[in-house]
Amino acid sequence: MDGIIIINKEKECTSHDVVRRIKKLLNEKVGHTGTLDPNATGVLPLLIGKGTKISKYLITHDKTYEATLKLGEKRSTADIEGDIIQTQEVPIQILEKNNVENALKQMIGKQKQIPPIYSAIKVNGKKLYEYARKGQGIQVEPRDIEIYNIQLKDIDKENVEITFRVHCSKGTYIRTLCENIAEKLQNIGYMKELKRTQVGEFKIEDSIKIEQLEEDNEIIEQYFISVEKYFERYLDIHLKDKQLQLFLNGVQLNFKLDDGIYKIYDQQEKFIGLGTIKNNLLKRDIVI
Repeated sequence: MDGIIIINKEKECTSHDVVRRIKKLLNEKVGHTGTLDPNATGVLPLLIGKGTKISKYLITHDKTYEATLKLGEKRSTADIEGDIIQTQEVPIQILEKNNVENALKQMIGKQKQIPPIYSAIKVNGKKLYEYARKGQGIQVEPRDIEIYNIQLKDIDKENVEITFRVHCSKGTYIRTLCENIAEKLQNIGYMKELKRTQVGEFKIEDSIKIEQLEEDNEIIEQYFISVEKYFERYLDIHLKDKQLQLFLNGVQLNFKLDDGIYKIYDQQEKFIGLGTIKNNLLKRDIVI
């Protein structure tokens, strides 16, 4: 079983927990293309078997989230897990729809974002949260991100909460985005809820909860995406036996085709893997 399955992760479960449970269930090598915090829910694509080889094609995917920003409180981790380190009154007028939409609109575009100190980014060989837990100060370099679109979903004036949907580039921290939106509203806040609804072309409506698989692992066939199917939009190259042997040995073959990724098949129509063409030379990329 070599390919992808899209898990709808629930709360109180880490991404590594999901990987471990699927590995035990399928007795296959399992990897993921980007973690979700324990209290975050939603789309978590898992790579199964030799599908782990295609991770480089998935880690650059853009993502879509639904998030709830709680105003009036600042927390140490920028989410509900952290300790309250500051409070501030929330004037009701800042929650007027036009004001909130204007603040959200200002977040759209390319920008530099400083990751939260409680994150797994490594600096000098240590994860940022390791420095944070020891109370050690560390210089965190800003990263290039892009907010493609952001839309208001709901304003809860009673609980001073704002729910929004955001489409963003890889590497975007929604916790930091929530704090930045609060600043635009001249207040403070933290990320109370987070649901990832899409990763690249993987949508939450195509996902399955891990508990469903554990109850009936045969259902996985309905949700499984083979490596061949995932790359179905790419053109095929069929290799003769001698060509295939050279290809598998890493020899570059002459092919007068456009540069790009191609699906590779043998003479019996068996899917072999992926190759790339550059300057009319076919090179082995991934062998399944």
